[in-house]
Amino acid sequence: MAAFSVSTALLDAVVLACVAQGDTYGYELTHQIQSVFSISESTLYPVLRRLQKNEYLQTYEGRNRRYYHITDAGRTALEAYCSEWQQYKQQVDQFLTKKEDAQ
Repeated sequence: MAAFSVSTALLDAVVLACVAQGDTYGYELTHQIQSVFSISESTLYPVLRRLQKNEYLQTYEGRNRRYYHITDAGRTALEAYCSEWQQYKQQVDQFLTKKEDAQ
């Protein structure tokens, strides 16, 4: 059981981070993300469409597959997500690790 849900912004950031590592297709991307988070393909495809609409991803047709490629705007968004994540993580860690630091 997962105690914390994956927010829309976090899922967007994770998808962008995966695609930034190299062009990929939906099925492969789903399996990459499922190795860490419990999500379904039906959850992922609306994320991919939203990221395309925001011009963070582009698609092209490969052999029997639609591949996703990160754009310059997508890389900029990923950098912003990473920066915000670091700040958020530090803020949460102040509470969640406080007990450990006191011991």
